[in-house]
Amino acid sequence: MARGTLRIFLGAAPGVGKTYAMLEEAHRLKGRGEDVAVAFAMDHGRMETRALLDGLEVLPSKAMDYRGTSFEELDVDAVLARRPHTAVVDEYAHSNVPGSRNPKRWQDVEQLLDAGIDVLSTVNVQHLASLGDVVTAITEVKQAETVPDDVVRKASQIHLVDISPELLRQRLGDGRIYAADKIDAALSNYFRLGNLTALRELALLWLADRVDEGLARYRAENRIEASWPARERIVVGLTGGPEGEVLIRRAARILKRVNGGDLLAVHVRASDGLATESPKDLRTQRTLVKDLGGSYHTVTGEDPATALLDFARSVNATQIVVGVSRRKSLPGRLFGGVGNKVVRESGDIDVHMVSHPLGGRGRERPRQGDLGRMRVGIGFVLAVVLPVLVQVLLAASPTHNIATAALIQLTGSVVVALVGGLWPALLGALWSSLLLNYFSVPPLGTLTISDPQNLLALLVFAGVSTAVAVVVDRSARRSKEASRARAEAETLGDLTRGASVAEDPVQGLLEQATAVFQVRRAALYVSSGDPDSDVPGQPRWHLIAGADGAVPTSPPADLVETVEQIDAGTRLVLTGRALPASDRRLLGAFGAHLAALLERRQLAASRREVVRLAESNSMRTSILRAVSHDLRTPLAGIKLAVGGLRQPGVTYTKDEEQDLLATIDECSDRLDVLVGNLLDMSRITSDSVTPLLKPVRWSEVIPASLHGVPAGTVRVDLPANMPEVEADAGMLERVIANIVENAVKYAPNTDIVVVGAAGGLSTVALNGRPAGELRVIDHGQGVPAANVLQMFQPFQRLDDVPAATGVGLGLAVAKGFIEAMAGTLTAEETPGGGLTMVLRLPLSTGSLFVHPTGQAPMEARSVLLHRHHTPPLPAKEGLQ
Repeated sequence: MARGTLRIFLGAAPGVGKTYAMLEEAHRLKGRGEDVAVAFAMDHGRMETRALLDGLEVLPSKAMDYRGTSFEELDVDAVLARRPHTAVVDEYAHSNVPGSRNPKRWQDVEQLLDAGIDVLSTVNVQHLASLGDVVTAITEVKQAETVPDDVVRKASQIHLVDISPELLRQRLGDGRIYAADKIDAALSNYFRLGNLTALRELALLWLADRVDEGLARYRAENRIEASWPARERIVVGLTGGPEGEVLIRRAARILKRVNGGDLLAVHVRASDGLATESPKDLRTQRTLVKDLGGSYHTVTGEDPATALLDFARSVNATQIVVGVSRRKSLPGRLFGGVGNKVVRESGDIDVHMVSHPLGGRGRERPRQGDLGRMRVGIGFVLAVVLPVLVQVLLAASPTHNIATAALIQLTGSVVVALVGGLWPALLGALWSSLLLNYFSVPPLGTLTISDPQNLLALLVFAGVSTAVAVVVDRSARRSKEASRARAEAETLGDLTRGASVAEDPVQGLLEQATAVFQVRRAALYVSSGDPDSDVPGQPRWHLIAGADGAVPTSPPADLVETVEQIDAGTRLVLTGRALPASDRRLLGAFGAHLAALLERRQLAASRREVVRLAESNSMRTSILRAVSHDLRTPLAGIKLAVGGLRQPGVTYTKDEEQDLLATIDECSDRLDVLVGNLLDMSRITSDSVTPLLKPVRWSEVIPASLHGVPAGTVRVDLPANMPEVEADAGMLERVIANIVENAVKYAPNTDIVVVGAAGGLSTVALNGRPAGELRVIDHGQGVPAANVLQMFQPFQRLDDVPAATGVGLGLAVAKGFIEAMAGTLTAEETPGGGLTMVLRLPLSTGSLFVHPTGQAPMEARSVLLHRHHTPPLPAKEGLQ
């Protein structure tokens, strides 16, 4: 079954007309005879949008109860049963009500696409995950609903629904977006002209990047190497010298004049090495490029000019910036080195030759490694001309013998060998021998040799010339290999340094490989050895990591690609161009480094598993010790009291019976708490704690958590209307109970207070989300700062002394539970002496709260409570 296609209508802000445009497209498709059904659409109270639903089949939604309120959600099962050709599903980034089939609506859409149903949907730019922090900085609104960029990128088509900010504000003022009582506040908050302009620019730039990716994919698939100047993109060629900073700043100024584009700095590391390359300068230039908003790349090539042009064409560059030659010699100034070659072969790419203080003052590139075609050609010319010139000079001398002539010709042969290498030297030696025999060896004027000693001299001359040529050629080859190895080592070093700062080193290494090898995509596949492969006898390959664009889950077969087999079950696939043989060794070293990273990843996973098992074993051992010692006290108390009551012939008074029963009850409660903590700690260490998160008020769980302490021992002081937090009510009750009981145990007869933060909000955010805060304050002896961290470890007691009850698990269980709910539990010193335990949990979405800065109450973004009515006003903290 073919997968359905996804078309997304992208907008910069609410009210631009995304749903309207989507429904218009649905009518157009229906007019063409396609089977179209509206699976879920929101009119947001707008009459024009509601009118477009007429004439379209609207499938029933699914009613979901949440916190006493009924909500309508997309009924995926109903859409799958109906199976229209095209389904209209509004609000792609929407978060479903807890209990729905999927947490997110885009996941519902994925199921429809897998079933072969085409989908039309909508999304605002502020819901794109990569732009969340940017939108928050612009609008001061934290977006609670986001959708991964990769998911949106996979859409077959993305339509931008765009109107000017002025028109959008006019539409808002006319009451076509929000109700009349919310218009003024909206215009002065989220819908400010600056906000809308910035959001519009974000949407245009994001979509331009997607269009650019599609263009690059098309050019690679059709093997188009010519530059298409669809977008300004400037490539700066860096040699590793200090002049690179001048070139980067000049390119940035050029880019600024054309009102934006891409800045790419590429360090071209020639395979024959460059003695003047400075790692310090390169690090400085890399930092400068990133500060200017550009990207830094490293490539290696036989010819720096060709490598630079290949990179520029691979990224569809429109301009290249290079510096003037640093050579001091006349040929260097006349021919210009790399810069002039770039100009000659750039084709339709504009080239800027930038002067700099080091122009014409730097050192020559050392002659090493490959002799090059020009140098070999000069060698052949010298091999023909130089022996003739030497013989002419010898003929001008009135007296000379064969030894003198042979030594002078040998000098010329050595010069030819040094310049041209092996083959020119052999030609020169043969030609010199013939000239020497004809003009200097008796009988003169013939090639006949009458004296055997002269024959020996000629043979020695030819042998020495050949030996010198072989030595020079071998030295050049070894120098070339050493220089290439040095360049490859430096390239691998750059790759390793770049990958080491990435969150995933394997992913980071693959991303850099696309620039180094100038390919469009890099992917790593492993074989599962699955006998049920699509091709009999062939293994099934699975994607481990990929870089640059949508990477297929199995190695593609329809594009130009290079495959490097790392081992029997691992392959590195580079798509976009076939690598030349000169890059194969570097690719092999790159594959070996990838293999080492994969092995290190597997070892790290094994180590984590071993550590987890060791901790679990240690926990089991500690639990057994606790069971063998700490649990005996309440069991002994119960046994003694029950034995006394059952002892025949003994009569107890009513008060004595009550005392024994009270002992049984007290010991049972202690035993229940101990066993509960032991079981909870075991669940925490085995990672089997799964909280059921929902909105919870502090005031709902605190009374139940204080049942285990004597009445009047703890005061509760909570501000009115404390906001709800996301928590598991049972776990939160246990956390507070353990903390309060710990305070009562170690700070008896002191003032113990459970108090909420001012306004119910913490001044510390949790992963960027506002948090609620509760404090349990005692005025006991406190805990030394050095022992605070140890206090949260299992089986720890104050001063590490035995206690009549407990095994030292209360705070460890509390910390484990609070962290499972994405919160934090910390300890602070109480002013005047004592200990203050601070609980922080993320606020529930939809909570009303007062910001800790003292601003007026603002509505936090609600994920669920405004789906089927006119959207609430997007104030400082919320937006529909």
